[in-house]
Amino acid sequence: MDRWPEVVRSIRFRFAVLYSVVLFGLASLVVGGLYIGLRSALREEPVAHGFAARGLVPGPDGRLRPFVLTDYRDFERAVNERTLDQLRRLSFGALGGLFVASLCVGWVISGRVLRPIGRITNVARDIQAADLSRRIQLDGPEDELKRLADTFDEMLGRLEGAFNTQRQFVADASHELRNPLATLRTNLDLVPDAPTPEESRALLAAAQRAAERMSRLVEDLLVLAREGTPAELRQPVDLAEAGGQVVEEFAARAATRDIELRGPSGAVTVTADPDAVKRALANLVDNAVRLAPEGSAVDVDVGTNGAWAWMAVSDTGPGLTSDDASHVFDRFWRADTARTRAGGGAGLGLAIVRQIAESHGGAARVFTNGRGSSFVVWLPLGSQTGIPPGYSPVTVRDATA
Repeated sequence: MDRWPEVVRSIRFRFAVLYSVVLFGLASLVVGGLYIGLRSALREEPVAHGFAARGLVPGPDGRLRPFVLTDYRDFERAVNERTLDQLRRLSFGALGGLFVASLCVGWVISGRVLRPIGRITNVARDIQAADLSRRIQLDGPEDELKRLADTFDEMLGRLEGAFNTQRQFVADASHELRNPLATLRTNLDLVPDAPTPEESRALLAAAQRAAERMSRLVEDLLVLAREGTPAELRQPVDLAEAGGQVVEEFAARAATRDIELRGPSGAVTVTADPDAVKRALANLVDNAVRLAPEGSAVDVDVGTNGAWAWMAVSDTGPGLTSDDASHVFDRFWRADTARTRAGGGAGLGLAIVRQIAESHGGAARVFTNGRGSSFVVWLPLGSQTGIPPGYSPVTVRDATA
């Protein structure tokens, strides 16, 4: 098969041959049926059975007697046989010509039918990873080829978005790593020339803080990479118990800023990755403890609403603007760059929260007003799929309490 010419191995040639074979087969059945039917009809009682040329001849006794001069049945039989032979030859010739003509017609038709596929192939061949802006934009009726081209265009759109996100992510990660790395190198270079031990210790402390920040950033990047894969560990998790453990871990840090950190009550069980659930809660609490005003309160709560479970972290800070709320879960996004950097954040904590929620079939949302913000993570109670509620369960619960 591989040694055959390329044109013979093409799908266009095979389509043309298939078209020709099918048409030839149908024509053969029709012609064969006509031939067999005509032959059967001609072999029935001859038409010339009642016709003959008769005359009178004298008999031995001298009287005239009737005599059949010619019987037309033999003549009719010969004519029928010759007609059938001629029909057979003409039929074979017509079928042969039809086969050749159908190959040509099939070749032309297959070329027109497969032309959109050739266009799709050319676009796919011209596309490069650096430029995914090409589209097929196939015109015509809403048939299978049009749907294929539209699906391919949609796939290219998703790939372009994914590549742009990855490119932006790599650029942001490189920028975030460059700053602490430069700080680390600068302070370490100045340590040998420090005039006093106090200045040396100050430079080493600054270098240590930069190294710790870089370490947290790398850890967050690894978490994002792991959360992009399907979760391997799913087991029953008590959200209230997980929230209580996170509150205990952050209690000392909250006390240093005079923040009252209040844990959840009740019991809500979901099937999830326990480490991922604790990581999401820890990131939310960490943001709240770092950014909430001193002397305020941070509440960690859990609950259920229909087929969904939720866990929420609320504070009484200044809240977020509507524009900030729409970007708060983006990677490396900061509402206040200077304040967030000083607090040690890399802008990945909330992105990790959203990715954890979505990997479990849920969603992460933020609700804000002039009296603070509430970050809510929705998780499905069962195996159902759908869109989580779009309102804050904390507000609804407080209103009905």
